[in-house]
Amino acid sequence: MTTYRLVPPAPAGTSLRPVAQPRPVLLVHGFASSFERNWREPGWVDLLAESGRTVIELDLPGHGNAAIKPHQPEAYADMAEAVAAAIPEGETVDAVGFSLGAALLLEAATSRPHRFGRIVVGGVGENLLGAEDNEAAARAVETGVPADEDPGAARALATLARAPGNDPAALAACLRRPRRPLTREQLGRLHRPVLVVLGSRDFAGPAQPLVDALPDARLVTLAGVDHFATPRDFRFLDAALRFLAEPGR
Repeated sequence: MTTYRLVPPAPAGTSLRPVAQPRPVLLVHGFASSFERNWREPGWVDLLAESGRTVIELDLPGHGNAAIKPHQPEAYADMAEAVAAAIPEGETVDAVGFSLGAALLLEAATSRPHRFGRIVVGGVGENLLGAEDNEAAARAVETGVPADEDPGAARALATLARAPGNDPAALAACLRRPRRPLTREQLGRLHRPVLVVLGSRDFAGPAQPLVDALPDARLVTLAGVDHFATPRDFRFLDAALRFLAEPGR
């Protein structure tokens, strides 16, 4: 259905012009989180709705209210397909992803760029361009008892995995999934505007190698912010809303 608004009158009279409806926004949450915790609770959903956007809700496999929570790593090999499947048939969407959700969003967009408009990714950087060893984090998530030598990120993930509604065995399997890093060649084919947002204390950084690999990207750095505080930092939300509201593709 086309809506119309009055535009400033031309000298010969007043005319009506169709108003393009803004694209829906797909929100893709981070590891051991959910749509509710990552996006609704910090206010993203309400602010996007206030700006006239329809929000597409998604809980990734193994997370939140997802219908499936397998305990086999192979079941999570194609998680980017779940992201692509959330886009309504025939629609092009804008999208925001955080951490795992940002990685999957870029993976989906590199293979289906025609389904995406503007893209915002937070909590990712150079970490996407190389192989990661997630075994320590997977063990910590699975057992709930991180080893003394485990990095701080593994300890934080182990705590997040125990949040209500989470299945630690499913989350550990997700961490152990077969994974191929995104390549610079793949990212170089993504000719869509991308905003990269990273905290200055985020272990996923530096962000510049990711920004440099994307044809049309810019970076916002959140001073003093670590990885896990990023989704609730209003500077992230504000930068994303401004970027999504920009004219053009």
